[in-house]
Amino acid sequence: MRRRPQVTERSTLAFRDLVAESVAGLLQRPGRSALTVLGTVIGIAAFVAILGLTATASGQIGKNFDALKQSTVTVTDVGDNQPHDRDNPAPVDFPADADARARRVIGVQSAGVYWHLQLDHATVSGQPLLTANDAARGSGLPVYAVSPGLFTAAQVAVGHGTLFNAFHESRHERVAVLGAAAASRLGITQLDAHPAVFINGTAFTVVGILSNTVQLPELLLAVLLPSSTALQFYGAPAPSEPAQMLVRVRPGAAQVVATELAVALRPDQSRLLLATAPPDPHMLRDQVDHDLTGLFLGLAGICLAIGAVGIMNTTLVAVIERVPEIGLRRSLGARPRHIAIQFLAETATLGGLGGLIGTSVGLLTVLGVAVIKHWTALLNPNLVLPAPLLGLVVGALAGVYPAIRAARIEPLEALRR
Repeated sequence: MRRRPQVTERSTLAFRDLVAESVAGLLQRPGRSALTVLGTVIGIAAFVAILGLTATASGQIGKNFDALKQSTVTVTDVGDNQPHDRDNPAPVDFPADADARARRVIGVQSAGVYWHLQLDHATVSGQPLLTANDAARGSGLPVYAVSPGLFTAAQVAVGHGTLFNAFHESRHERVAVLGAAAASRLGITQLDAHPAVFINGTAFTVVGILSNTVQLPELLLAVLLPSSTALQFYGAPAPSEPAQMLVRVRPGAAQVVATELAVALRPDQSRLLLATAPPDPHMLRDQVDHDLTGLFLGLAGICLAIGAVGIMNTTLVAVIERVPEIGLRRSLGARPRHIAIQFLAETATLGGLGGLIGTSVGLLTVLGVAVIKHWTALLNPNLVLPAPLLGLVVGALAGVYPAIRAARIEPLEALRR
């Protein structure tokens, strides 16, 4: 009687069995599995939070750019301003009523002329200089000639006293306004006694002290004189530092105002003045957005790489510890690919779970920061929604090498351990 050949059925691994085995493998050591998930949680949370905060911060930057977009125009005196003697000073190419003329242009809110006085061996002091030794006490602070309209255009804040105005300007009054830093260096903190500041020995009564300014921060460390007074005492500005006009305009009106200002100020010789508007900040804002996004995407990628390395290391340790289990399964008919798929399923499950939790943590982080900073949270669904899937992919990729190591374990060698 001939014996019929025995046929061995091919080993298969059903999806249900794969899920059961993977879950059982993860639950064998819940502490280690939780720590492995934590690595992915941190990576995905950092990824979502960084992208969300980048978009939110970029939106805030964009709002600030739009708020300041084309809000100022600068007019420069490009004519021939050669210095003249003090008894017969030549006026700058800005007309005496330049502030008023500029305000008549549609879109202009305020305007003022200013220039830096280049004085030879200038000495500024809070007390009269009587001898050469007294001159050493001078502070050397910069001195600016300004028209009254500049204070409004620069949006200054007055800490003490008041500002000189059109009355002082028309009468060439010897008055001065000090910036906060300049007043501190001169030791002038109160104006009750009507203190004076001495410029090369000439006294100017201090009528006010600035505490802050939105534009032209250099005014806070300077002595400011009425432009008419400065012309009378020190002549026209040097060609190297010509007079300028700061013009504050309504948002979006800068380009139009810049084309009209020179003619409005000097209809007879508009070529003497050059009006320039700031460039459109869209290009700068887009560049800032691009740089921020690139930087933070790199940081998010590093976080994800750290999480992937954590999963891979933990899975490698699990493979070493589960060698007897792998050998037993191989001896019972499990194929190498079944072992590899099981470990891949475990790491993918850890990655997906970490992705879900990390996405939630990242979203809460973005919302929390936006609430604290009073920002508008901006979240791109195309980046946030795939984040859990990204965690699953990272987990699966991190498990490739450990899965290959597990699949190559020989049954006989495994059972000997």
